[in-house]
Amino acid sequence: MVRVDALLKALHGLRVGAILNPTSVTPDLRHMADVLHEARVLAALFGPEHGVRGDVQYLEEVADARDPRTGVPVHSLYGKDFASLTPRDEHLSGLDALLFDIQDVGSRYYTYLATMGLAMQAAARAKLRFFVLDRPNPIGGAAVEGGVIHPGYESFVGLWPICALYGWRRDMIYNETRLPWVMPSPNMPTVDTALVYPGMCLLEGTNLSEGRGTTRPFEIFGAPWLDAEKLAESLRKERLPGVRFRPCSFTPTWDKHARERCHGVQIHIEYARGIDAVRLGVASIVHARAQDEKKFRWRTEKYEFVEDNLGGEGAVPLVR
Repeated sequence: MVRVDALLKALHGLRVGAILNPTSVTPDLRHMADVLHEARVLAALFGPEHGVRGDVQYLEEVADARDPRTGVPVHSLYGKDFASLTPRDEHLSGLDALLFDIQDVGSRYYTYLATMGLAMQAAARAKLRFFVLDRPNPIGGAAVEGGVIHPGYESFVGLWPICALYGWRRDMIYNETRLPWVMPSPNMPTVDTALVYPGMCLLEGTNLSEGRGTTRPFEIFGAPWLDAEKLAESLRKERLPGVRFRPCSFTPTWDKHARERCHGVQIHIEYARGIDAVRLGVASIVHARAQDEKKFRWRTEKYEFVEDNLGGEGAVPLVR
């Protein structure tokens, strides 16, 4: 969690542009925009996917606006095209530094990683200082899983040649930090969601519902034509570590199959450290597709401003 006194000392006298979202909170759960504004260093805000205050839904454009609490201008970093994902030169003019304070979830296609990288490049061109506030990887740092993006397949869900689930040298998971969980996006309600997301997000590239429009996105999935009992039974035979499967039915309120009864599976986590999330996602696609290959489809429309490139080498391409 952020040491506010040390941060404000480092920022003293600077005009700061801050890239924030709802997870940008202090130990007493104050939003960083309010803290920086009170310290008289906040000159501009930049809104990533879902916005500074987290009130913009999945794949919806974040508009330029003025923050209602601080009155500071908010510049969008998630607009209508790929160019909108990078801070514009005119919005950086007059600033001394950019600050990035967003909770990641340890998965390459969670868009905040690309937002940070593009902002770093823009700051370098504008000769601005760049501050990154450290926050723990909620799914730990011990696991590395999934395919790597190869040259020519870069996108907003994979700008650099890293795998789907990246780690480092710390094995603590978020539940062990005793820090409060603040949703980093509207469809990341719990730590359990973050644990399965690196694999279950692969379902975004299909016509299977990944549970958006329910209270358990990524933890449940299905489609109107699936047999829930058979799907759960076939997934159990995979003997995937750390998880159990329960057949379920649900009706998404929006997104894929909105207001249609879907049948599928809920994933229950038994042992967080044992989960192989990417294998879980691939197995879910394989077994769902096997029930009816004619009704199953890969997503073909534009996604995150480019064609779907979630899997990278070694993940979804293996099941096509």
